[in-house]
Amino acid sequence: MKSEFTLALEKRILILDGAMGTMLQQYHFEEEDFRGEIFKNHDMPLKGNNDALVLSQPDAVFDVHRKYLLAGADIIETNTFNANRISQVDYGLQDRVRDLNLGAVAAAKRAQAEVTKDTGRRVFVAGSIGPTNRALSLSPVVTDPGFRNCTFDELYSAYFEQAEALLDGGVDLLLPETTFDTLNLKACLFAISQVFKKINRRVPVIASVTIGDRSGRTLSGQTLEAFYTSISHFDLAAIGINCSWGGEQMHPVVSDLARFVDRRICCFPNAGLPNPLAPTGYDETPASFSKHLRSMASEGLINIAGGCCGTTPDHIQALKEALADRAPRKPTHINPTLRLSGLERLEFEERQPSPFYVVGERTNVTGSPRFSKAIKEQDWNKALKIGQQQVQAGANLLDVNFDEGLLDGVASMRHFLNLIASEPDIARVPMVIDSSDWAILVEGLKCTQGKSLVNSISLKDGEEEFLKRAQMIRELGAATIVMAFDELGQAATTHDKVRICKRAYDLLVQKIGFPPEDIVFDPNILAVATGIAEHNRYALEFLDAITEIKKACPGARISGGVSNLSFSFRGQNVIREALHTVFLYHAIQRG
Repeated sequence: MKSEFTLALEKRILILDGAMGTMLQQYHFEEEDFRGEIFKNHDMPLKGNNDALVLSQPDAVFDVHRKYLLAGADIIETNTFNANRISQVDYGLQDRVRDLNLGAVAAAKRAQAEVTKDTGRRVFVAGSIGPTNRALSLSPVVTDPGFRNCTFDELYSAYFEQAEALLDGGVDLLLPETTFDTLNLKACLFAISQVFKKINRRVPVIASVTIGDRSGRTLSGQTLEAFYTSISHFDLAAIGINCSWGGEQMHPVVSDLARFVDRRICCFPNAGLPNPLAPTGYDETPASFSKHLRSMASEGLINIAGGCCGTTPDHIQALKEALADRAPRKPTHINPTLRLSGLERLEFEERQPSPFYVVGERTNVTGSPRFSKAIKEQDWNKALKIGQQQVQAGANLLDVNFDEGLLDGVASMRHFLNLIASEPDIARVPMVIDSSDWAILVEGLKCTQGKSLVNSISLKDGEEEFLKRAQMIRELGAATIVMAFDELGQAATTHDKVRICKRAYDLLVQKIGFPPEDIVFDPNILAVATGIAEHNRYALEFLDAITEIKKACPGARISGGVSNLSFSFRGQNVIREALHTVFLYHAIQRG
């Protein structure tokens, strides 16, 4: 199915259907219609729950699908935008989610089969997955920025249930759409990946975001570049923008997206701005709507085009005609390099000498007495201030660590990252999720909408555990630091540093397809001048390893905790700073 869909994408611009809600409103359904016979005795009001109509009024839903297909749509979306456990709680139908999704797929496939039989056209059914009415990156309580009314795991479970039902029903592709919070989408994509594993089958996936303002940011604050970086780990058939505004206002945003995206692009805007005096409640007529999308297509920007709020079969028919002679976009080649994100993207430049990036490590209870004291006293504002100071001082990334025996590391990591999400001055940079406890690392990844860097994994627990954790990190949308440890211990010599890093690199790249550019090696900067003679070469062993590791592991990067070098001189800051300066000079020269 994937190859069939991809082949269709290569040949022409595919047409997606229009709004379901706009069409269903024309039936003027009342409460008893939403209930039908199947929900006749339900104990909560159902009017407005369009997803329930797939069971109470399936002929109406089928009719809408058929009209869009006859208007020229190549893809129809199932009527399942809110058919998830979280959204259906409002109507008391959370235990009927599987039935809702199966019923929706049945209505769509019925229309698909009828139109294919009558016309011979191959058309596709996309399982629509909405963003839910929860946000993982935003607090619903203005006075409590650390509060969330939903967890990553709860969203994951809801998405897993819906995606599995859609796939069991027989959809041709999945379409998580109208994303306003990237962390929600990451939970959805993670759920989809796990369903694929469970059923041992994949279908194409298209992910679509909605933009919150004219600056091109999502509602949760990310730039489009940062958003794409956050989900670039997932094998998407296309990346899209939908809802937001009409085609004219969306044109520059789609043009910007095309600049840095190496996937196909999908665009399905609203029929302009809401207008209660217009026939469909929106400004754009079929002619003006299709004109704006033709303009995008003429610039080679899109592969899939359709309509969102306010669009009708007339809009889709006009769109089909307007794009008939336009060629699909050819995906841009983007050079592989390490790209991370917070609210903004951090792209590591590929040039010589290699640029130097700084990780701020003061939001770390093991490395900063001031931060540790603030956390133990539950002075979260002071802790945030420390993070803000580091970013203002030039930190490109921010390391967050709660490895302290008296702390609940999982809860502390979750709460602090939730607080950071409401501080744009801090959240704009990528997070380095730092812990020796795997549970804390995973919790950190479930609280960051950007593409983070995990610190760290290693081979000390063996290859199987190493690869299992690396796979999880990848599926949660992060890059990783790999420490030069193996089953025999910490690498001290240049030979051992290179040997362990090369072994880890080969396992990651060859066994699980981990991108080389998302691997950062920490070959262990160890303390010199300890009084033990063999320690005196530790700085040189690290420096010599840099060049060899980069030669043996193309694409990977090198990091190190510089303060380790001068542990023997604790309390002697002038000496420590001098040592660090000289060491960094040579380390940066070597890459």
